[in-house]
This record gives sequence, C-alpha cells and structure tokens, in this order.
Amino acid sequence: MPSRWTLLFSGLAVAAVLWAALDPARGGLATLLAAFALVAGGFAWLEGGTDSARDLTLVATLGGLAAAGRVLFAPIPNVQPVTVIVAAAGVALGPRRGFAVGALAAIASNMFLGQGPHTPWQMLAWGGCGVLAGLAAPLLRRRLPFAAFCTVLGFAFGLVMDMWLWFGFYPHTWAALATVLAAGVAFNVAHAAGNLVLALVAGPELRRVLDRYARRARTEVVWA
Repeated sequence: MPSRWTLLFSGLAVAAVLWAALDPARGGLATLLAAFALVAGGFAWLEGGTDSARDLTLVATLGGLAAAGRVLFAPIPNVQPVTVIVAAAGVALGPRRGFAVGALAAIASNMFLGQGPHTPWQMLAWGGCGVLAGLAAPLLRRRLPFAAFCTVLGFAFGLVMDMWLWFGFYPHTWAALATVLAAGVAFNVAHAAGNLVLALVAGPELRRVLDRYARRARTEVVWA
C-alpha cells in the first residue's frame, strides 16, 4: 500500500497538472512543481519498501555509477549508459529501486553537467524507466528483449523531455509541438541507438550481477 506521503505528493502533482491545464501561461512553473512532487512521491515510495541500509547503499552506488558514465560519455551527444543501468536495476531489484537509481543518476550527473528546470524531469523520466523495467521484469530476462526494451526507453525518455520543453517554453500550438519534436529526433535516435548497443554488450551481465546481490540480500542466515 502507498504511504501517506506518497499519496500526498501524488495529490500535489495532480493539483499542479490541473493548474497547468487551467492556466497555460504558468504551465512551465506548474509542470516543474508537478515533477518535484512526483519525484518526492517516488522517494517516499522507496522509503516505504526498503528493508535495509544495504539496499540504500546499493541504490546510491548504482546511481553514482550511472552518473559517472553519463559524465564520461558527455562528449557524445545523448549517448550514455544511464538508461541501461537503470533498466537493469529495475529488472533485478524491482521498480522501487529502479526508480531511485534513475532519479539519483540524473541529479548526481547534473552536478557536473548543469542543474536547471530540466533536472526534476530527467529524474522523473529516468526513474520512470526503472519502474517500467521492474514491472516488465519477467519479459526482460534475455538479451534481445532487454536490448529492444532499452531502445524503446530511449525514445520514451526523449518524448517526455520534448513534451516538457514544449509545454514549459513554447506556444501551446501544434506547429510549435511539431517543431520541438522534429528538433529532438536526432538526439532521441542517438539515445536509443546507444542504449541498443550498450544493452546488447553488457545489459544482461549487469542484471545477473544485481540478481545475485538481490538473492543474497533475501537470504537469512540462522545460527543454531
């Protein structure tokens, strides 16, 4: 069951979305507040399901690893390992931890690449990748389905960011939306293609490492 904090932040996010719909002139601020509320609700959800400090340590380590990879790949536009690492975490460790790894990777990497109003939306989008991977985990145990899924996540991530950019900073017209989506095509294709290659090369191996950790974490040792 969701905690009361998760429900509270989710309610605030819905209120912000309604504000954006009723007052488009302040849509940028309203959607920013909605993103903050959803991210906060996601971390409240994680807290409600985390069993030990080891879980938090692993989440922080994976988030830091993904962030470091994003910074390392920064010279190659939109090619980075964050999405693949987040998806592997979601499959192996569940949607809660997948969300936290994605959100932490975004905010940690932006410490080096630049924070801004895009940060909470990146946190939300990458966290959402972890949630979706966790929910679809039984279907993603083999290399090719996992790689295909990560490819789709690359386009989905780009769509979320393009929609935020359009709603927050452009006129709310179909022409403006088409312009934003067209401008993002090359970046989204690069993201998806990078995910495909990285997932084919290392995705299942990373998932198996995390699977082994998850099994050990669930094992109780009873001393006679």
